[in-house]
Amino acid sequence: MENAVEVRDLVVERGKRTVLHGIGCAIPAGSVTGLLGPSGSGKTTLIRAIVGVQVVKSGAVTVLGRPAGHPANRATVGYVTQAPSVYADLTVRENARYFAALHGLKAKDADQAIADVGLKSAAGQLVGDLSGGQRSRASLACALIGDPGLLVLDEPTVGQDPVLRADLWGRFHELAKAGTTLLVSSHVMDEAGRCDRLLLIREGLLIGDDTPAGIRSGAGTDDLEEAFLRLIREHEAVSAG
Repeated sequence: MENAVEVRDLVVERGKRTVLHGIGCAIPAGSVTGLLGPSGSGKTTLIRAIVGVQVVKSGAVTVLGRPAGHPANRATVGYVTQAPSVYADLTVRENARYFAALHGLKAKDADQAIADVGLKSAAGQLVGDLSGGQRSRASLACALIGDPGLLVLDEPTVGQDPVLRADLWGRFHELAKAGTTLLVSSHVMDEAGRCDRLLLIREGLLIGDDTPAGIRSGAGTDDLEEAFLRLIREHEAVSAG
């Protein structure tokens, strides 16, 4: 499979407001693709459409060869939202082992996922007693357990310290090398250079779709943040004209 995700002419409306304006893109299989843009740009809406939980007005989204939201994708698509999706009254270990049981896996698989996200020392703690960053990592551990073909992460490094952020990105690339496709949203531009490919979204429009090197080259600067700003200015000039 060349592309794990294909989005064609996607339009999403909320009330009378258009949130996504005919977006089209492809996410290569076995890659780490970054979805970047400011808050309110449409990142989470696009993610929800890819996962299959977003009502769309028109267009099509194909995920792992099937329509987004297809029942067969439930066991092969992992989704970590901005809000932790684990049980606060269970320990980290109990949460992970519960999700492992749902996938027919063993306790050792859950324990490995906990270690992979740096929570081994907190495995016996109640999720409700963890910090916000630790709760996010607990959610990530549970999403990793099923060995998903597609892993969608909505701002997974928010609230994490720099060392752990680097460790998590290293883990993301290890997963990609093993065949998992990752879509990682962020509004932090210094994470853009860690991605194999970038999707830059602004006001519901895709204004950039290329490798980090391609984005830099197209904008005529080695600074990714400046490249993004130049793409925004170019987009605004075209819209105004």
